[in-house]
Amino acid sequence: MTPAKISSGKAGARSARLMSLDVFRGMTVAFMIIVNTPGTWSHVFAPLRHASWHGCTPTDLVFPSFLFISGVAMWYSLRKYNFEFSGASLVRILRRVLLIFGAGLFLNIFPHFARDYSTLRIMGVLQRIALAWGLGALLVLLVKKNYIWITTAVILLGYWALMYFLGGSDPYSLEGNFARTVDIAVLGENHLYKGFGMPFDPEGLLSTLPATATVLLGFMAGSLTGKMGNSWKTVGWLALAGALLIGAGLIWNHYFPINKPIWTSSYVLYAGGIGMVILALLFMIVDILKIQNWHTIGIILVMGAVLAVAGFIWKAASGGNQSSMFVLTVGLLVIAFALLLKLNFFMPFGLNPMTTYLLAGIWTKTMLAVKIGELTLYKWIFTNICSPLFTEQKLASLLFAIMQVVFIWALGYILYRRKIIIRF
Repeated sequence: MTPAKISSGKAGARSARLMSLDVFRGMTVAFMIIVNTPGTWSHVFAPLRHASWHGCTPTDLVFPSFLFISGVAMWYSLRKYNFEFSGASLVRILRRVLLIFGAGLFLNIFPHFARDYSTLRIMGVLQRIALAWGLGALLVLLVKKNYIWITTAVILLGYWALMYFLGGSDPYSLEGNFARTVDIAVLGENHLYKGFGMPFDPEGLLSTLPATATVLLGFMAGSLTGKMGNSWKTVGWLALAGALLIGAGLIWNHYFPINKPIWTSSYVLYAGGIGMVILALLFMIVDILKIQNWHTIGIILVMGAVLAVAGFIWKAASGGNQSSMFVLTVGLLVIAFALLLKLNFFMPFGLNPMTTYLLAGIWTKTMLAVKIGELTLYKWIFTNICSPLFTEQKLASLLFAIMQVVFIWALGYILYRRKIIIRF
């Protein structure tokens, strides 16, 4: 990890960084904390849960967003090597892979260091980010830039072929998928995730191949933003590419179901397309229209208010059907997004994503390890502070998650105020 100071000159800092990408990254970290730390898993709103197997909820978009964003940033970080393989670029890639992979292993071990390491889970979120980013970086340096899209297509088609032809009678099932077979053979059952009721790792080795394609989609998006600059043309191309990818993913879903645990190729296209559309919207708002402009924020606030009021009226007239609740929720989220954007809330997360991710993981595991009487600190906070405030326990659970976001944000804000970026 290498601490670095943020440039003190505002203009210089903004020209050196894609601000919309920092906001996107910060939003992803904040949402990750919300979905990972509900007050109780017994009471969670449906959009804040993963799909049980096939399908995709908003929660299932968090991880591919991390990888997509890392691919966008890769275009800027590897540009200094002129996208050519060299000793210096290889050292940079290997160093980052080892640091991030090591950080992931640390989280798997913490806080139980005196343990039976024969049952330690080897893979995890950070481990996958390390391997997918590292493999993606090597491909970018070894393959001509004009052929990156072909490389991505080969990976996705090749992964589909492996899963279909080498899987069991139900090749996309939990029990029969070929990715599980590979992980058992290479890593061993004792070192796999057990949360699905059997040894199966949703961040396994073989499924890291299509995750690498997610990184490459991000790299191609970074190429668009880097070459075209702050223009409406950039927004248009990102939005168009995103829409085409979403459509392709939905079509492929009929033959290779959208599925996060086995990271299917249709999931890569679908999630990558959504990532491009979000980046296009943020690029338009942050880098072109500028977040400092109250006129721009005001427009977003009005849009959110219109949706919220329409949803509220619809809810009152219909007795609270799901569609009206959805419109009301979207409106409130748009209002919250506009205000948080104006306050630069996402920047402490976005400038130090790995650090805040690690802090969130360490803090959560600490709360689960510390006991207050018969309760863990985690459960004590929910039971004694959040739960009594609401009859609807899903709201209490969400409040607990938001409290964790604010706490980790405060830690990240200290680094932000000191203009420190900790690079991995």
